[in-house]
Amino acid sequence: MTELSGRRTETTGEPMGAGHGHGHGMATAGAANRSRLAIVLALMLSVAVAQVLGAAFSGSLALLADAGHTVTDSLGVALALVAVWVASRPATTQRTFGFQRAEILAAAVNALVLFVLCGFIVVEAVERLQSPAEVSGLGMVAVAAFGLVANVIGLLVLRGGAKESLNVKSAYVEVLGDALASVGVIVGGLVVWITGWAQADTVVSLLIAAIIVPRAWSLLREAVHILLEAAPKGMDLDEVRGHLLGHPAVIDVHDLHAWTITSGLPVMSAHVVVAESDLKDSGRMLDELHECLAGHFDVDHSTLQLEPPGHADHEGASHA
Repeated sequence: MTELSGRRTETTGEPMGAGHGHGHGMATAGAANRSRLAIVLALMLSVAVAQVLGAAFSGSLALLADAGHTVTDSLGVALALVAVWVASRPATTQRTFGFQRAEILAAAVNALVLFVLCGFIVVEAVERLQSPAEVSGLGMVAVAAFGLVANVIGLLVLRGGAKESLNVKSAYVEVLGDALASVGVIVGGLVVWITGWAQADTVVSLLIAAIIVPRAWSLLREAVHILLEAAPKGMDLDEVRGHLLGHPAVIDVHDLHAWTITSGLPVMSAHVVVAESDLKDSGRMLDELHECLAGHFDVDHSTLQLEPPGHADHEGASHA
């Protein structure tokens, strides 16, 4: 609730009289997609089993690499499911935002594991280039085709959730990489089957690694951006400050901060300077400022401190 204490007002930005709150127990974007992740995990594990058996039968490094890729991605999806469960746990006095950041940590771990996988593929491919192995092209094509069908189904299942949650997006990116890898294995298998050139299998392995690296980097960069509490992507704090200053009663804005707790949950805080006479109608002003933030910047959780001119001189923190 809005509370005047001495010369300043602290509040969450939403009108409490309207019966709304800003509790952090809200479901995360990833939680809404738990069933999608579970379906995709089952599909990926089925594909991984088929790829391991196919690699053993055909002698294909590309299938083995793809199997390792799929197993790693399955682990990533499993981590995503665990992260969704952890993130849904309620906030406590020690963890005031709950465990919602766990989804972002899982995405970062997934990216790091993908980098390790790429290293494994490259090392094995170099050995195969030096010592070619006999490979069954027909076996490669059959197993990779099965994997491609399963991956396409997985992409369709995750497509909607990938727009809402970084955690689900990480799973979507992993399945997309699997699908592209399956296409590569099919092409390599056809070349081996038709021409007998076994090195096509090794070339496909290296292409799989080349596909994984940039998407892993993109995922890691986005996760680190959130973990470092940088401003949400697409949000210009100068523009936010300008909108707040557009209110006729606002004299100045300082200590303006914006960050992301987890996917779909940006938050903001600011000290807003107004004339002492306007503090008497703080409730109405806070409602209007919150509407500005929610309407223009999609920030539904904001903490605004209203204070009179000169109050910043008594605060020890630096101001921005």
